Amino acid sequence: MATISFFGATGTVTGSRFLLEAEGRRVLIDCGIFQGIREIRQKNWEPFPVEPGSIDAVLLTHAHTDHSAWLPRLVRNGFCGDVYCTPATHDLCKIMLLDSAHIHQEDARWANKKGFSRHKPALPLYTTEDAEESLKYFKSVNYGQDLVLSERLRFKFKDAGHILGSSMVRATVAGARGSECRILFGGDLGRPGQPILRDPVQAFEIDYLLLESTYGDRLHANANPSGDLANVINGAIERKGALIIPAFAVGRTQSLLYTIRKLQDAEKVPTLPIFVDSPMAINATRVFQQNKGDYDLRAKIEQLQGNKILEPDRMKLCQSVNDSIAINDVEGPAIIISASGMVTGGRILHHLKRRLPKQETTVLFIGYQGEGTRGRTILSGVESVKIHGKPVEVNAKIEQISGFSAHADYNEILAWLIGFNRPPKKTFLVHGEDDPRQALAKKIRAKLGWQVVVPGFGDVAEL
Repeated sequence: MATISFFGATGTVTGSRFLLEAEGRRVLIDCGIFQGIREIRQKNWEPFPVEPGSIDAVLLTHAHTDHSAWLPRLVRNGFCGDVYCTPATHDLCKIMLLDSAHIHQEDARWANKKGFSRHKPALPLYTTEDAEESLKYFKSVNYGQDLVLSERLRFKFKDAGHILGSSMVRATVAGARGSECRILFGGDLGRPGQPILRDPVQAFEIDYLLLESTYGDRLHANANPSGDLANVINGAIERKGALIIPAFAVGRTQSLLYTIRKLQDAEKVPTLPIFVDSPMAINATRVFQQNKGDYDLRAKIEQLQGNKILEPDRMKLCQSVNDSIAINDVEGPAIIISASGMVTGGRILHHLKRRLPKQETTVLFIGYQGEGTRGRTILSGVESVKIHGKPVEVNAKIEQISGFSAHADYNEILAWLIGFNRPPKKTFLVHGEDDPRQALAKKIRAKLGWQVVVPGFGDVAEL
């Protein structure tokens, strides 16, 4: 018998952590950090529900922080098993985990300096040393390669089309008399036709499915958002101010750079200064450039033709703090791309603190904004938002484009599910707020007639 315990991403789009127990082994699928409202963030500080030292292995579906960035804390608390993921995810985690640790330390330092933390002193969730230690346990596994943890338990990574290196994890548990139980941990399901990335692979012969539901109640407004982006850029130029784009450092920033370059080539937008102000995004872009084998055919052809697909004209990479501070002196139209994508931390806070009060500023959101994040707050139309413990007026023009999302919407999810050769015995909806999860559950039951379960935090499913 096998069980799955749901220790994250239930009623929230963050903190993905699913514990599979089978054949005497404990395997954690994803080890993400919680983000959003205080009640959710507090879970990052709570002890893991099982002893970390008793976990045999961690398998990561991809490198985004909500799927990987609690790993240093797990190691700090006693985990010492192997961490398996695809080579590109491994490369990205080398950047992501160190950057995440740096942000935690800097946020704690800033809170102590300015005195706006409730804790005296404010402490980081983990340190750079913790992140470096966790990276020692990583082992790369290629797409399609069998990962055998025991004679009766094996895994395989399948391309999820979400970000570079992203995967679904298929677990196969051997049963009595040659029978097998196949469980698919879906990670984050990507969208068809996205720049650079291959489409998600089709799954077959699955007995139990864990499926994300981020956009379970919504459709993306535009499958090709380049026209909308051109309108926003040209509108920002007319306003004679900066266009600030909070963007996830891995995946979203690279799609954005690719699209801006295409718009420049087509002369749909003029060239103007573009600042990529995120060390993690800069390093992640280099990882993208080093992993061309994971591109889709269109991007590979462009590379063969000599196009630098991630390098729009007049782009400046702002690696150092001084580079970032220098952007403050930039007047007039410019594009500032910075992290974090949900405005929960990082250099984006400094740019918004300085430019949100200015009417000529445009702020463009191109990704999902979780409950309780500053991004969601700004999008709600508030007159001010708290940054670094102080209210900041919101006079800028606020824009949103959903077509850049790397998450499938409900139609794209349903279309992917239709490709299954048979229904899973149960489909568990995870990685979504409660309303989208319930909406998607209703759609799957109505359209496909499948048995759908909406688990809560700490629930255990017997398979």
